[in-house]
Amino acid sequence: MCNPMLNSPSLTVTREALRDLMTRAGYDSSAIADAELALVELIVNAWRHGGTAAPVVLVDMLDSTLRVTVADRSSDLPERRKPGGLAESGRGLQLVAGLTHRWGVEPQKLGKRVWFELDGVA
Repeated sequence: MCNPMLNSPSLTVTREALRDLMTRAGYDSSAIADAELALVELIVNAWRHGGTAAPVVLVDMLDSTLRVTVADRSSDLPERRKPGGLAESGRGLQLVAGLTHRWGVEPQKLGKRVWFELDGVA
């Protein structure tokens, strides 16, 4: 099931929609909080690094796995790196990796899609 969530820069509305979907799917509050934080990080990255004021957010439920995708217009791919101790940026995707089971990047004709997955309850 693929649900286009929003094409809007509103973090509040997007987070509420994700929280509602995950609650109905039976995720616990901890997993929901992790997904919300990861979602916010991807949206902020799309704003800050992708130059996209209104990134497209998609949510897929594949069997018992939640996949959240945020698309922006920048073809610059994020690096999988560990930031230095005093770095002011570069920790966001490290945070996403720690909060989720998997994440990745898919280059597109115009821009890219950054996604994460959370496995559901059995």
